Amino acid sequence: MKTPMALAAMTALLLPATLSAQSAADPVFTAAAMRAHVEFLADDLLQGRDTGSEGHEIAARYVASQFDGLGLKPAGDKGTWLQRITFQKTEFGKTPATLTVTGPAGAKSFTHAGDVIVGINADQPHLDVTAPLVFVGFGLENARLGLNDYAGLDVKGKIVVTLRGYPKGLPSEEGAHLSATKGKVAESHGAIGMIALNTLQSAKARPWARMVQFADEPDFTWVSPEGVPFNAAPGLRASAMLNDPAAQAVFAGAPTTIAAIRKAADKAGGKPKGFALKTSVTIKADTVSQRVTSPNVVAILPGSDPKLKDEYVVLSAHLDHIGISPAKAGDAADESGNRDRINNGALDNGAGIATMLEVARAMAQSPDKPRRSIIFLASTAEEKGLLGADYFARHPTVPVKQIVGNVDLDMPLLLYPFTDVIAFGADHSTLGPIVAKAVAPMDVKLAPDPMPQETIFVRSDHYMFVKQGVPAVFLATGYANGGEKAWGEFLGGAYHHPGDDMMQKIDWNAGARFAEANYRITRAMADGDAPPRWFAKDFFGDLFAPQAEKATR
Repeated sequence: MKTPMALAAMTALLLPATLSAQSAADPVFTAAAMRAHVEFLADDLLQGRDTGSEGHEIAARYVASQFDGLGLKPAGDKGTWLQRITFQKTEFGKTPATLTVTGPAGAKSFTHAGDVIVGINADQPHLDVTAPLVFVGFGLENARLGLNDYAGLDVKGKIVVTLRGYPKGLPSEEGAHLSATKGKVAESHGAIGMIALNTLQSAKARPWARMVQFADEPDFTWVSPEGVPFNAAPGLRASAMLNDPAAQAVFAGAPTTIAAIRKAADKAGGKPKGFALKTSVTIKADTVSQRVTSPNVVAILPGSDPKLKDEYVVLSAHLDHIGISPAKAGDAADESGNRDRINNGALDNGAGIATMLEVARAMAQSPDKPRRSIIFLASTAEEKGLLGADYFARHPTVPVKQIVGNVDLDMPLLLYPFTDVIAFGADHSTLGPIVAKAVAPMDVKLAPDPMPQETIFVRSDHYMFVKQGVPAVFLATGYANGGEKAWGEFLGGAYHHPGDDMMQKIDWNAGARFAEANYRITRAMADGDAPPRWFAKDFFGDLFAPQAEKATR
């Protein structure tokens, strides 16, 4: 008898890669083709496509078979479709992690997943750190934006206490980037740990109860070909996030309260000043680690222009999702007596992969091949911290200097007839005008980021290309024509939940329209006389590609 994996792989091979015919001049994108891809990827057989799982391996073979049927070229390891990545997976041991605050009022202990969330550090399997605390405001440092939260503070050998997020009024994408790199800044000043506190704004965006739901998720990082696990800030031995009771204990005896600090931070331009606290903390945690593997799936459509074919445009989408949720008391049983805990990930990100596959089909079937080469990347471990894309961007199967642009497809919300799209990151490079011009004939408009508080710019795979100096955007359906309501309901309901399945009222015609929009965008990037370029004096262009040729706005 064939195993489920073997049956799935056979099914994938039998499914035609060319689900609908089209002409080169007028490529056709159909609701049926989009639905067929997502039906397979969101099937219970794949059990939520978790990183390192058999379900994700089945999904990877499905995508590879589609690429193969289209006549694309494999661009993984050693002439294969797969770029195999080793990950270090770390979980808490049996002994509960704790954080103890010692100060003027004595000692008070908190257990992980109560009023504190202790961070996992694979480099510290038996963590036991005690250090004094220093409040550093938002913990940001950038001369260009006038930020220097460490001025006058001595944090060497200490644990810094930061507010989550960034000051109101700071540009959202620059702020998101600085917020995501606070650990490296703290390490550069000699800190050995970092504790984060919610602001009024961040507490609304991610309430504590929701954060606790994911407190016991394993920590993942990729392992280099030399066998070294990646750690962005190895000098930080300990980390934690605190709820109000623990935050108040930390600020015992301080010249101001955490409530007053939050109130000040909530004002436009509010930048609370740092100071040494009168408390210290002890953080203890035992962890266990293991190695798992999971692949990116990579294909290339060679370019047709002899002068441009060695430049590459990347169209990416993450293939993984979050697997099966742990059983909880009170879960309703389905008709078979089992509990439906499979997070199928139909929209997140089966829909993104389906879009990428349909664009690949349209490109491959066109007799007029794109001038530049196109890389189609189905990444793994996006849900673990954008790890598959980070690994590819750092270890590309083509020279990274020849990658000229990236469009990432993550969770297009195909629940309404969208009339606008959001290109997160569009303001920083010529990709913004390219996207706007490409979708204009469809009567689709380019809209600004409608939810800057969610820091989307640093939460999807395109950000990893940006950090390697590649102009990149993340494309999503917009807020117009019912989009705002649909996004609000989805993020508060089916997102990262078993409800993100084929039972949703998915608008497959919107899916076909989204695929067409991305075909137009990718074609414009591949066929333009000039590649995408950072704008002159752009924050990210200057930071990550200082020597690159820039464009005027």
